Amino acid sequence: MSRYEQFDRTRIELWDWNRRGHDLVPEACWKLDAPATAFAHPDFAELLAAIRLARRNGRPVILMMGAHLIKLGLSRFVIDLMERGLITQVATNGAGIIHDFELSCGAGTSENVPRWIQLGQFGLWQQTSHLNRIIQQAARRGEGLGEAVGRAIEEDQQPRRDLSIAASGYRCGVPVTSHVSIGSDIIHAHPNCDGAALGAASYTDFLIFARAVEQLEQGVFLNVGTSVTGPEVYLKALAMARNAARREVPPRSISSFVTAVFDLVELPADFRVGPPDKSHPMYYFRPWKTILVRTVADGGRSFYFCGDHQQTVPSLWHGLTAVRSQAA
Repeated sequence: MSRYEQFDRTRIELWDWNRRGHDLVPEACWKLDAPATAFAHPDFAELLAAIRLARRNGRPVILMMGAHLIKLGLSRFVIDLMERGLITQVATNGAGIIHDFELSCGAGTSENVPRWIQLGQFGLWQQTSHLNRIIQQAARRGEGLGEAVGRAIEEDQQPRRDLSIAASGYRCGVPVTSHVSIGSDIIHAHPNCDGAALGAASYTDFLIFARAVEQLEQGVFLNVGTSVTGPEVYLKALAMARNAARREVPPRSISSFVTAVFDLVELPADFRVGPPDKSHPMYYFRPWKTILVRTVADGGRSFYFCGDHQQTVPSLWHGLTAVRSQAA
C-alpha cells in the first residue's frame, strides 16, 4: 500500500447525463452525401493512389485518429471506409472510444466543459460509467478495450450503433483499438473505474495495434488529428515490429510504406527535410519529426495535409469511393 493519502472516489456523485445536454446529437452527424467543401492539395491524388494500391495488394491501411473526428460528426466516413475494406485498422485514444460509445446510445455526446467544470460535475455522468463495467469484462476475457466496447454496443443493440466506429469494427472484423493515458479520460474519475482492468484492456489493444504495424510494409499509415498519443503509440509499435522483423530468418524489412498526417499546424513546403533543432518549439510537434520524417527515412514516403477535418476527411472518402465506384 502507498504511504500517501489518496482521493476517496466514494465521495463522487454521478448525475444522469440528460441533465448535461450534448454538444453533438446523432442528427447532426454528417451523412455521406452531405455537401462538403472539397479539399485541394497537389499531393492528395498520390495518397489516394497509395491507399488503393495497398489494398489491391492486400496490404494494411491503418488509421490513427483523434476524438475530434467523432465530435465533428464525421464517424460515417470512417465506418464506410472500414466496411468497404479500405481501412483495415482504426486506433484512437480513450476520448475517442468514450465519444463513440455515448453517440451509439442515441442521446448524444460531448458537453459544455466551462459550465460543468465550475460546478465540479464535468464528465461525471451515470450512463458513461457503464464503460468501466465493459472494461472490467474485457480484462477478464483477455479482450481489447475497443473490441469489448464494439461487442457491447452490438450485443446491447444500442439505438445508434450505426454511428459507432467500434461497433462497425466488431461487425466487420476490423480491429478498433483504444490507447489510454491513465487519468486523462472522464471515466477514470468514476467510482467504478478499475485501473488494473483499464490498463490490461488497453495494453491488449496496444499489442493488437503493434501486430498491425508489423504488417505495414507496402501499406499506409494515416494520422488524423492526434499530435501526441498517435505518434507516440505508433513510434513504439514500429520499434517493436522492426526489432522482431530484423530477427526473423531471413531478416525482414519494414521500411517501404506511406505515412500521411492530417492536422491544422502549418508546416514548411520542405517538411520532409526534417524539423528544426531542439531549440525551436516546432521540434516538439511529434507528427512532423516522428511520422513525416524519422520513421520513413529508410525507404518510405510521407504526405502532410493542413486543413479542417470537415474538408479533408470527406474529401478522402469521396476520392477513394468515387474511383472504386467507377472501377466497379
